[in-house]
Order: sequence, then structure tokens, then C-alpha cells
Amino acid sequence: MRLERSLPLLGLLLCLAGSMAQEDSNEEFLVEISGTTVTITCPLDEESTSWELSGTKAAVTGGKYTIENHDSSPVNVTCASGAQKYAMYLNARVCTNCEELDALAVTGIITADLLITLGVLILVYYFSKDRKGRTSSSAGSRQRGQKMQRPPPVPNPDYEPIRKGQREVYAGLQARGF
Repeated sequence: MRLERSLPLLGLLLCLAGSMAQEDSNEEFLVEISGTTVTITCPLDEESTSWELSGTKAAVTGGKYTIENHDSSPVNVTCASGAQKYAMYLNARVCTNCEELDALAVTGIITADLLITLGVLILVYYFSKDRKGRTSSSAGSRQRGQKMQRPPPVPNPDYEPIRKGQREVYAGLQARGF
């Protein structure tokens, strides 16, 4: 019984500890992509930062490293300053003719698409509504006002109605008085 009461408290403590641990490791690389140029900013804000790409030391020192004409191949990036060292696996897809869309443009495109679709639905509804009242005079259609003909005979003889001459087959099924 006591364990059931302490489980929510334990869960809450684990959530708080996890969020505190994430706040401590808030140091992140900043990656900017423009066409085929990739600019990486190290979490260390020092000018004496040295860079290393896939095991090869880069000639650039400083807080930012720029890769010109990147070919979209994965790269291991490391920046270090003194005893502090940060590593990152960069797998950036770049292209020469890419255009970046902001959130407003994407929202506008989606809204316009929904409005055009709604307009087409309304047009289809009104044009199909107009055709419901028309009747065709083809041979397959049934005319109004005529009485229905008899349905076709039932193919299974077990379901045929009892005829006057065949009552002896069903004689054993008389109603019994209780």
C-alpha cells in the first residue's frame, strides 16, 4: 500500500532530475546551411578554438568554421579549446538551387490548397444536385406509377409455399395443444 503512494512521487523526482540534467548540457553546436555552404558555430565562445574534421586538423581557429562547397557527405566535427572538447556528427544535405521557405509561406500554400479543394467540392455538390431530378427514359429504368411485377420464383424447393395438394408432407407439423 505504501509503495503505491510513493510511485507518483518517484516519477515526479525522476522527471525533475532529468530536466535538471538536460539544463546542464545546454551547450550545442549551431549549424547554418545556405546553398552548398555550411557554417558551424562551436559552443565555446573563445577565439583559440581549434577545429578537427573526420580526423584531419583544420587550419581555421575561432568560434566559427565554414565549409564551402560541401558535398553532403557525413563528417565528424570536433572543436576544442584547452581541456574542453565538443564533438558532433554532421550529416547535412545541401543543394545548389535550394530555396528556404518560411513558416508563413508554407501556411499560405496549405491554406490556398484547402480553399481550392473546398471550392471544387462545392461546385461538384451543386452540379450533382441539379442532376438528381432528371430521369432518363432508357429501357432499363422503371417508370413511376406502374405496379411491381411478381418477384421471380424461389430456386430452393424447401422454401416454396404449401400448396393444397401437398399437405401430407407437412402433416406431422400440426400445432399441439398443451
